[in-house]
Amino acid sequence: MHVLVVGTPEDGSGSPAARLERLGHDVTCAATGAEALALHQEADLVLLDLDLPDIDGLELCRRIRAGGPVPVIAFTDSGTELDRVLGLWAGADDCLDKPYEFRELVARIEAVTRRTRPREPVRESLTVVSIGRLRVDAESREVLVGGRLVELTRKEFDLLYYLAQNSGKVVSRHQLMKEIWGDPRGEAIGARASRTVDTHVSSLRSKLGDSGWIRTVRGVGFRLGAG
Repeated sequence: MHVLVVGTPEDGSGSPAARLERLGHDVTCAATGAEALALHQEADLVLLDLDLPDIDGLELCRRIRAGGPVPVIAFTDSGTELDRVLGLWAGADDCLDKPYEFRELVARIEAVTRRTRPREPVRESLTVVSIGRLRVDAESREVLVGGRLVELTRKEFDLLYYLAQNSGKVVSRHQLMKEIWGDPRGEAIGARASRTVDTHVSSLRSKLGDSGWIRTVRGVGFRLGAG
């Protein structure tokens, strides 16, 4: 993480810059507010001493926050609640009194970056398979096509879900008999078993509303399409 240290936010043992570098962070120091304005957009976190020689620290904090989403931890040496509140109102994500313990700073950094880190997109459950307009949910045993609920029998659902799990692959009739109907006979299946698979596939195509959802690969089996 790239940390911009603005001013001299000393802890009880001196400048935190070297100690943060020892923890593996890339640290840049800015002695003035003007330098900070030129550098803050490259930082992942700003440690801002509100007591600066050229720019009011609260104003600098507001300008940094206006320029982007970089989190800011501010420091004040007044020890008063009002200054901490003013720092938070100016846009700081956290505010510490000087002097402070370095371990507390590290904990505050972790908390702030955790809160401000972009959230991962919510992923669908592993029990849900979505292909184009088709959504098959194994947990609720619901099938939606373009938002329309499709009523299926138990075997029809099992067949569709198996094809959806193997989307893009050709699944043979004997494989379907083995996985969906529990037939252990392997490669060779009789005409009756073949008709059972074909009947269920035909019913599924009708209920899905488009024969393109389940495509026949002649002499091999079936493949789930895109409707």
